[in-house]
Amino acid sequence: MDGFPVVVVGAGPVGLAAAAEVLERGLQPLVLEAGSEAGSAVREWSHVRLFSQWSELIDPAAARLLEQQGWQAPAPTGYPSGAEWVEQYLRPLGAALGERVRFGARVVGVARRGRDRVVDAGRTTEPLTVHVETAGGEERITASAVIDASGTWRSPNPLGGDGLPAVGERSARERISYQVPDVSDAQVRARFAGKRIAVAGSGHSALTALVAFAGLAEEAPGTEIVWVLRRGRSGDVFGGGEADQLPERGALGLRAKQAVDAGHVRTVTGFRTAAVEADGDGRLVLTSFEGHKSEPVDEVVVLTGFRPDLSWLSEIRLGLDPVLQASTALAPLIDPNVHSCGTVYPHGAKELAHPEPGVFVVGMKSYGRAPTFLAMTGYEQVRSVAAAIAGDTESAERVELVLPETGVCGGAGLFDEPEAEQGGGCCGAPQQSVELAAPGAAER
Repeated sequence: MDGFPVVVVGAGPVGLAAAAEVLERGLQPLVLEAGSEAGSAVREWSHVRLFSQWSELIDPAAARLLEQQGWQAPAPTGYPSGAEWVEQYLRPLGAALGERVRFGARVVGVARRGRDRVVDAGRTTEPLTVHVETAGGEERITASAVIDASGTWRSPNPLGGDGLPAVGERSARERISYQVPDVSDAQVRARFAGKRIAVAGSGHSALTALVAFAGLAEEAPGTEIVWVLRRGRSGDVFGGGEADQLPERGALGLRAKQAVDAGHVRTVTGFRTAAVEADGDGRLVLTSFEGHKSEPVDEVVVLTGFRPDLSWLSEIRLGLDPVLQASTALAPLIDPNVHSCGTVYPHGAKELAHPEPGVFVVGMKSYGRAPTFLAMTGYEQVRSVAAAIAGDTESAERVELVLPETGVCGGAGLFDEPEAEQGGGCCGAPQQSVELAAPGAAER
């Protein structure tokens, strides 16, 4: 494999960190990014402020590389927006890596050279090939190893409660959005101001949207927010508050609860959407699998998490958990059906490896459909993976990261609890407030 680069797919925070870690090991990384700049996906949610502080958002190897260029690290205790993360860290890091990062290069396939996934021979001796589409056409790049850090941003989960788009969801796309709206933008603000908005989802993106819309409701009369929750109870979605070891994450939950308690948000619990249809006035009505209908809404914001795109890895032998689509060794550590405390056991190359030699899926995508990923997790992942690729087994196996807890622990709450059948609000008028009940939220 000597002479071939380690190909990293994606120039986001974890992909660029992987390149820095690989370079520090004396190997040559080649980062392939479909977008036009470092952190192009982060740029799309640039208005959102992170709940991790700068000290948790900068990879150590990347910092060492940047410091060689005269870069000054931001104050460690600050909390950047997505835009600040790009401008003050990701873009400089991409520049420091120089020609090792190629933009406008979309990876469409990975395979073992000259062999499809059925062939056993040569899987440990032949290099990998990465198929890429660029403005200049198609090309094939030979790689000694592949680190997939492409993330999940382009694959949001649908509104449909069974994991598939609800009937009518696709045809209503002009009225449905799948990311936190930037209500400070005049055009976006005009779209939502004075409207009735349904927000579907219970994670931190949904909480961020609720806080933003509550602020809009105070300034724009007639703005109404209906919070649609699949789970049968709603009190455990606000997180650990002051007990959260990431203070800003806890504060976000408290702000969302304040918005609900102030009457800006009405909630519907135990509602798993089956269909979306327009009423006689052109508004959208959501119908649940039980046949209950929501009140008509003008806009729907779907923030129900993400899933990995595995289509371009079809010729690679992956070992995936059948539930989460994470690696089989990692899945038991992060399964939200079991874990709800926000704590993930330390893991690295050993848990991230697949049956295909030299292939690792890292970052948000490594978690499959699990929702508990933090940037610092990705940085430790790629440190361990780079060590494994370089043959430093001792360092690869020495994984010591301890993640901050959410401050809550309880049932996973992925499906309707018995409380949902006891006046949970799935039908009729939505509840006016949410009562903080038994904890059990997950971090994003």
